[in-house]
Amino acid sequence: MGQYWQWQGHQIHYVQAGSPQENKPPLLLVHGFGASTDHWRKNIDQLQTEFQVWAIDLLGFGRSAKPKLQYSGSLWRDQLHDFANEVIGKPPIMIGNSLGGYASLCVAGEKADSLAGLILINSAGPFSDSQDKEKTPPKNSIQQVIGKITKNLLLQPLPSWLLFQYVRRKSIIRKTLKQVYLDHSAVSDRLVEEIYRPSCDPGAAQVFASVFKTPQGAKVDELLGTMTCPLMLIWGEGDPWMNAKTKGEQFKKYYPDLTEKLVKAGHCPHDEVPEQVNELISSWVLSLA
Repeated sequence: MGQYWQWQGHQIHYVQAGSPQENKPPLLLVHGFGASTDHWRKNIDQLQTEFQVWAIDLLGFGRSAKPKLQYSGSLWRDQLHDFANEVIGKPPIMIGNSLGGYASLCVAGEKADSLAGLILINSAGPFSDSQDKEKTPPKNSIQQVIGKITKNLLLQPLPSWLLFQYVRRKSIIRKTLKQVYLDHSAVSDRLVEEIYRPSCDPGAAQVFASVFKTPQGAKVDELLGTMTCPLMLIWGEGDPWMNAKTKGEQFKKYYPDLTEKLVKAGHCPHDEVPEQVNELISSWVLSLA
Protein backbone atom coordinates (compact mmCIF):
# COMPACT_ATOMS: atom_id res chain seq x y z
CA MET A 1 0.00 0.00 0.00
CA GLY A 2 1.28 3.45 -0.89
CA GLN A 3 2.18 6.16 1.60
CA TYR A 4 2.92 9.87 1.30
CA TRP A 5 5.81 12.05 2.43
CA GLN A 6 5.82 15.85 2.44
CA TRP A 7 8.86 17.21 0.62
CA GLN A 8 9.34 20.96 0.09
CA GLY A 9 5.58 21.40 0.36
CA HIS A 10 4.74 18.65 -2.14
CA GLN A 11 3.12 15.24 -1.66
CA ILE A 12 5.52 12.45 -2.61
CA HIS A 13 4.16 8.93 -3.06
CA TYR A 14 6.18 5.87 -2.11
CA VAL A 15 5.74 2.22 -1.26
CA GLN A 16 7.61 0.09 1.25
CA ALA A 17 7.77 -3.69 1.53
CA GLY A 18 9.78 -6.23 3.49
CA SER A 19 11.42 -5.90 6.89
CA PRO A 20 14.67 -4.12 7.81
CA GLN A 21 17.63 -6.50 7.51
CA GLU A 22 20.46 -6.02 9.97
CA ASN A 23 23.24 -7.11 7.60
CA LYS A 24 21.68 -6.07 4.28
CA PRO A 25 21.17 -2.55 2.92
CA PRO A 26 17.66 -1.46 1.95
CA LEU A 27 16.87 -1.08 -1.75
CA LEU A 28 15.40 2.10 -3.28
CA LEU A 29 13.79 1.65 -6.71
CA VAL A 30 13.56 4.70 -8.98
CA HIS A 31 11.38 4.58 -12.13
CA GLY A 32 11.92 6.08 -15.58
CA PHE A 33 10.18 8.88 -17.47
CA GLY A 34 6.41 8.45 -17.58
CA ALA A 35 6.49 5.47 -15.21
CA SER A 36 5.94 5.15 -11.45
CA THR A 37 6.31 2.81 -8.49
CA ASP A 38 3.84 0.53 -10.33
CA HIS A 39 6.57 -0.33 -12.82
CA TRP A 40 8.50 -2.12 -10.06
CA ARG A 41 5.69 -4.37 -8.77
CA LYS A 42 7.26 -7.57 -10.19
CA ASN A 43 10.55 -6.69 -8.52
CA ILE A 44 9.10 -5.65 -5.16
CA ASP A 45 7.13 -8.90 -4.86
CA GLN A 46 10.29 -11.01 -5.15
CA LEU A 47 12.98 -8.79 -3.61
CA GLN A 48 11.01 -8.12 -0.41
CA THR A 49 11.62 -11.73 0.66
CA GLU A 50 15.33 -10.89 1.10
CA PHE A 51 15.50 -7.12 1.54
CA GLN A 52 13.62 -4.13 2.84
CA VAL A 53 12.45 -2.52 -0.41
CA TRP A 54 11.34 1.05 -1.07
CA ALA A 55 10.07 2.55 -4.32
CA ILE A 56 9.35 6.22 -4.90
CA ASP A 57 7.47 8.33 -7.43
CA LEU A 58 9.71 11.17 -8.55
CA LEU A 59 8.15 14.61 -8.25
CA GLY A 60 6.08 15.12 -11.41
CA PHE A 61 5.30 11.45 -11.94
CA GLY A 62 3.07 8.65 -10.73
CA ARG A 63 0.99 9.54 -7.69
CA SER A 64 3.38 12.29 -6.57
CA ALA A 65 2.47 15.97 -6.95
CA LYS A 66 2.97 17.63 -10.33
CA PRO A 67 3.69 21.29 -9.52
CA LYS A 68 4.81 23.83 -12.10
CA LEU A 69 8.58 23.68 -11.67
CA GLN A 70 11.74 23.32 -13.70
CA TYR A 71 12.31 19.59 -13.56
CA SER A 72 15.90 18.42 -13.63
CA GLY A 73 18.36 15.83 -12.42
CA SER A 74 19.36 18.15 -9.57
CA LEU A 75 15.74 18.45 -8.37
CA TRP A 76 15.28 14.66 -8.28
CA ARG A 77 18.77 14.25 -6.81
CA ASP A 78 17.74 16.37 -3.84
CA GLN A 79 14.44 14.51 -3.52
CA LEU A 80 16.14 11.09 -3.44
CA HIS A 81 18.86 12.33 -1.08
CA ASP A 82 16.31 13.71 1.40
CA PHE A 83 14.10 10.61 1.13
CA ALA A 84 17.01 8.31 1.94
CA ASN A 85 17.94 10.40 4.97
CA GLU A 86 14.52 11.38 6.31
CA VAL A 87 12.37 8.34 5.50
CA ILE A 88 14.60 5.30 5.00
CA GLY A 89 17.06 6.42 7.65
CA LYS A 90 20.12 4.61 6.29
CA PRO A 91 21.95 4.64 2.93
CA PRO A 92 20.19 2.32 0.45
CA ILE A 93 21.32 0.67 -2.73
CA MET A 94 19.67 2.88 -5.36
CA ILE A 95 18.35 1.07 -8.42
CA GLY A 96 17.26 3.30 -11.29
CA ASN A 97 15.85 2.65 -14.75
CA SER A 98 16.25 5.14 -17.61
CA LEU A 99 15.58 8.66 -16.21
CA GLY A 100 15.56 7.17 -12.71
CA GLY A 101 19.04 5.84 -13.38
CA TYR A 102 20.30 9.31 -14.26
CA ALA A 103 18.63 10.82 -11.16
CA SER A 104 20.24 8.12 -8.98
CA LEU A 105 23.61 8.71 -10.64
CA CYS A 106 23.28 12.41 -9.75
CA VAL A 107 22.92 11.33 -6.11
CA ALA A 108 25.95 9.04 -6.33
CA GLY A 109 28.07 11.75 -7.92
CA GLU A 110 26.96 14.73 -5.86
CA LYS A 111 25.36 13.44 -2.60
CA ALA A 112 27.41 10.30 -2.06
CA ASP A 113 26.68 9.99 1.66
CA SER A 114 23.05 9.08 0.97
CA LEU A 115 23.57 5.76 -0.81
CA ALA A 116 25.51 2.53 -0.30
CA GLY A 117 25.68 1.44 -3.92
CA LEU A 118 24.18 2.04 -7.35
CA ILE A 119 22.52 -0.22 -9.92
CA LEU A 120 21.72 1.38 -13.28
CA ILE A 121 19.24 -0.36 -15.58
CA ASN A 122 19.43 1.05 -19.13
CA SER A 123 20.25 4.38 -17.59
CA ALA A 124 19.64 7.67 -19.38
CA GLY A 125 22.00 10.63 -19.33
CA PRO A 126 24.45 12.23 -21.76
CA PHE A 127 28.21 11.92 -21.77
CA SER A 128 30.28 15.03 -22.54
CA ASP A 129 29.83 16.57 -25.99
CA SER A 130 33.23 15.40 -27.14
CA GLN A 131 32.26 11.82 -26.36
CA ASP A 132 28.86 12.10 -28.02
CA LYS A 133 30.39 13.59 -31.17
CA GLU A 134 32.66 10.59 -31.52
CA LYS A 135 29.59 8.33 -31.68
CA THR A 136 27.19 10.55 -33.67
CA PRO A 137 27.58 11.37 -37.39
CA PRO A 138 27.58 15.13 -38.05
CA LYS A 139 24.25 16.60 -39.12
CA ASN A 140 23.93 18.55 -42.33
CA SER A 141 22.66 22.13 -42.19
CA ILE A 142 19.09 21.20 -43.23
CA GLN A 143 18.81 18.65 -40.41
CA GLN A 144 20.13 21.20 -37.94
CA VAL A 145 17.58 23.82 -39.05
CA ILE A 146 14.67 21.35 -38.88
CA GLY A 147 15.83 20.15 -35.46
CA LYS A 148 16.05 23.71 -34.15
CA ILE A 149 12.61 24.64 -35.50
CA THR A 150 11.06 21.50 -33.99
CA LYS A 151 12.60 22.16 -30.58
CA ASN A 152 11.55 25.83 -30.61
CA LEU A 153 8.03 24.85 -31.63
CA LEU A 154 7.75 22.40 -28.74
CA LEU A 155 8.80 25.14 -26.34
CA GLN A 156 5.49 26.84 -27.12
CA PRO A 157 2.56 25.86 -24.88
CA LEU A 158 0.02 24.82 -27.52
CA PRO A 159 2.21 22.53 -29.68
CA SER A 160 3.65 20.94 -26.55
CA TRP A 161 0.15 20.35 -25.14
CA LEU A 162 -1.05 18.84 -28.42
CA LEU A 163 1.91 16.47 -28.54
CA PHE A 164 1.25 15.43 -24.96
CA GLN A 165 -2.40 14.69 -25.78
CA TYR A 166 -1.22 12.49 -28.62
CA VAL A 167 1.47 10.49 -26.82
CA ARG A 168 -0.73 9.84 -23.77
CA ARG A 169 -3.36 8.00 -25.81
CA LYS A 170 -3.53 4.36 -24.71
CA SER A 171 -3.01 3.13 -28.27
CA ILE A 172 0.18 5.20 -28.57
CA ILE A 173 1.42 4.09 -25.13
CA ARG A 174 0.93 0.46 -26.20
CA LYS A 175 2.67 1.07 -29.53
CA THR A 176 5.64 2.75 -27.82
CA LEU A 177 5.96 -0.04 -25.26
CA LYS A 178 5.97 -2.65 -28.03
CA GLN A 179 8.83 -0.75 -29.66
CA VAL A 180 10.96 -0.94 -26.50
CA TYR A 181 9.97 -4.38 -25.15
CA LEU A 182 11.29 -7.43 -26.98
CA ASP A 183 8.62 -9.63 -25.40
CA HIS A 184 5.30 -8.09 -26.45
CA SER A 185 3.39 -10.37 -24.07
CA ALA A 186 4.81 -8.23 -21.25
CA VAL A 187 2.92 -5.22 -22.64
CA SER A 188 -0.28 -5.90 -20.73
CA ASP A 189 -3.45 -3.84 -20.38
CA ARG A 190 -2.44 -3.27 -16.77
CA LEU A 191 0.94 -1.83 -17.77
CA VAL A 192 -0.67 0.51 -20.31
CA GLU A 193 -3.18 1.67 -17.69
CA GLU A 194 -0.44 2.25 -15.10
CA ILE A 195 1.35 4.62 -17.49
CA TYR A 196 -1.84 6.28 -18.76
CA ARG A 197 -3.43 7.01 -15.35
CA PRO A 198 -0.87 9.60 -14.07
CA SER A 199 -1.11 11.45 -17.40
CA CYS A 200 -4.66 12.46 -16.43
CA ASP A 201 -3.48 14.32 -13.31
CA PRO A 202 -3.50 18.15 -13.22
CA GLY A 203 -0.04 19.40 -14.12
CA ALA A 204 1.01 16.28 -16.07
CA ALA A 205 1.17 18.19 -19.38
CA GLN A 206 3.42 20.83 -17.79
CA VAL A 207 5.81 18.16 -16.56
CA PHE A 208 5.96 16.74 -20.08
CA ALA A 209 6.64 20.20 -21.53
CA SER A 210 9.45 20.81 -19.06
CA VAL A 211 11.51 18.10 -20.75
CA PHE A 212 12.01 20.43 -23.71
CA LYS A 213 12.76 23.48 -21.56
CA THR A 214 15.17 22.16 -18.94
CA PRO A 215 18.87 22.72 -19.63
CA GLN A 216 21.03 19.61 -19.68
CA GLY A 217 22.39 18.69 -16.28
CA ALA A 218 25.70 17.19 -15.22
CA LYS A 219 27.20 14.81 -17.78
CA VAL A 220 27.51 11.13 -16.93
CA ASP A 221 31.32 11.16 -17.13
CA GLU A 222 31.46 14.14 -14.74
CA LEU A 223 29.30 12.30 -12.22
CA LEU A 224 31.34 9.11 -12.55
CA GLY A 225 34.46 11.19 -11.93
CA THR A 226 33.30 12.12 -8.42
CA MET A 227 31.56 8.84 -7.56
CA THR A 228 33.08 6.33 -5.14
CA CYS A 229 30.36 3.75 -4.42
CA PRO A 230 30.02 0.24 -5.91
CA LEU A 231 28.37 0.28 -9.35
CA MET A 232 26.49 -2.34 -11.34
CA LEU A 233 25.12 -1.88 -14.85
CA ILE A 234 22.26 -4.01 -16.15
CA TRP A 235 21.46 -3.60 -19.83
CA GLY A 236 18.57 -4.87 -21.90
CA GLU A 237 20.69 -5.50 -24.97
CA GLY A 238 17.73 -5.10 -27.34
CA ASP A 239 17.00 -1.51 -26.30
CA PRO A 240 16.22 0.47 -29.48
CA TRP A 241 16.74 3.79 -27.69
CA MET A 242 20.38 3.22 -26.83
CA ASN A 243 23.29 1.05 -27.91
CA ALA A 244 23.91 -0.89 -24.71
CA LYS A 245 27.33 -2.14 -25.75
CA THR A 246 28.59 1.31 -26.71
CA LYS A 247 27.13 2.94 -23.60
CA GLY A 248 28.64 0.24 -21.40
CA GLU A 249 32.08 0.90 -22.89
CA GLN A 250 31.70 4.60 -22.11
CA PHE A 251 30.85 3.82 -18.49
CA LYS A 252 33.85 1.49 -18.16
CA LYS A 253 36.16 4.15 -19.58
CA TYR A 254 35.32 6.50 -16.70
CA TYR A 255 34.55 3.92 -13.98
CA PRO A 256 36.53 0.73 -14.70
CA ASP A 257 35.71 -0.96 -11.40
CA LEU A 258 32.12 -1.88 -12.15
CA THR A 259 30.01 -4.98 -12.74
CA GLU A 260 28.11 -5.24 -16.02
CA LYS A 261 25.40 -7.70 -17.05
CA LEU A 262 23.43 -7.93 -20.30
CA VAL A 263 20.05 -9.62 -20.59
CA LYS A 264 17.82 -10.37 -23.55
CA ALA A 265 15.30 -7.56 -23.15
CA GLY A 266 14.54 -4.01 -24.24
CA HIS A 267 14.61 -0.69 -22.41
CA CYS A 268 12.89 -1.93 -19.22
CA PRO A 269 14.41 -5.34 -18.41
CA HIS A 270 13.30 -5.15 -14.76
CA ASP A 271 9.70 -5.41 -15.98
CA GLU A 272 10.25 -7.56 -19.06
CA VAL A 273 12.48 -10.26 -17.49
CA PRO A 274 12.00 -9.55 -13.77
CA GLU A 275 13.19 -12.94 -12.49
CA GLN A 276 16.57 -12.53 -14.21
CA VAL A 277 16.99 -8.94 -13.06
CA ASN A 278 15.92 -9.71 -9.49
CA GLU A 279 18.49 -12.50 -9.32
CA LEU A 280 21.23 -10.20 -10.65
CA ILE A 281 20.29 -7.52 -8.10
CA SER A 282 20.16 -9.95 -5.18
CA SER A 283 23.46 -11.68 -6.03
CA TRP A 284 25.35 -8.42 -6.50
CA VAL A 285 24.01 -6.73 -3.35
CA LEU A 286 24.82 -9.82 -1.24
CA SER A 287 28.34 -9.92 -2.73
CA LEU A 288 29.01 -6.45 -1.27
CA ALA A 289 28.57 -7.64 2.31
